[in-house]
Amino acid sequence: MGSHLPILMKYVGHFAHYPPETPPAHKTPGSAGIDLQAAMPMPVVILPGSRVLIPTGIAVAIEDRNIVGLVCSRSGLALSSGIRVSQGAGVIDSDYREEIGVILQNDDPSNSFTVKPGMRIAQLLFMPVFQVEFRLVEELNTTERTGGFGHTGLEGQ
Repeated sequence: MGSHLPILMKYVGHFAHYPPETPPAHKTPGSAGIDLQAAMPMPVVILPGSRVLIPTGIAVAIEDRNIVGLVCSRSGLALSSGIRVSQGAGVIDSDYREEIGVILQNDDPSNSFTVKPGMRIAQLLFMPVFQVEFRLVEELNTTERTGGFGHTGLEGQ
């Protein structure tokens, strides 16, 4: 079971003149995300503890307002180099049509990281979204849950 969501994409910025050999795509049938590449002519250094906006060279048209694009970290970069998407996940709204940029954060306290042109720096996922309408009430219904943050503890089982 699976479905394909058509998303219009165009190359912009650096990739408008120097597109990659292959367009963005899922790398395996089970891949949730599509890798985003750094689209710039020269390497960019991210100093320890700092963050940099990296262009991806693509813009998308999400034509269904019930879909959102999420820019997420690549786990391999986070583990090996301390490089992650700065704000946790970037949000690509359905009405956004500009170049997708990725804010990368270097969490390594002592080593700089060099982003090279064409490097796979993040992944893009598409997810359903619900717009809500808050309704003010005096009380919320109760559940079986008791306690707040961390109420289930840290131990397994």
